[in-house]
Amino acid sequence: MNSFQQTCKWIDDVRTERGSDVIIMLVGNKTDLEEKRQITIEAGEQRAKELNVMFIETSAKTGTNVKQLFRRVAATLPGMESLDDVNPEGMIDIKLDKPAEPTVPEGGCSC
Repeated sequence: MNSFQQTCKWIDDVRTERGSDVIIMLVGNKTDLEEKRQITIEAGEQRAKELNVMFIETSAKTGTNVKQLFRRVAATLPGMESLDDVNPEGMIDIKLDKPAEPTVPEGGCSC
């Protein structure tokens, strides 16, 4: 059974464990691989509607809709109703690259 077929069970499990007011978003990923698509946009939207969750398609590889995904989730958080009024230029991008390891001089410890 593929992950799309499992969504009903997973969402039911989340709601059973955390309650019905939890934020859930159904995300179709790897939109950059259109030739390998298995689920149509319409099927994703329909499943999201049936489950009463949000839906978006993304591609981590190309960055398509990744920021929008997090913004939509953030906009549904309590107290974030005014997020739509925020100027995107006032936001910052955070890089999560691992910093370079310090080099140890040859022949001894780094002390």
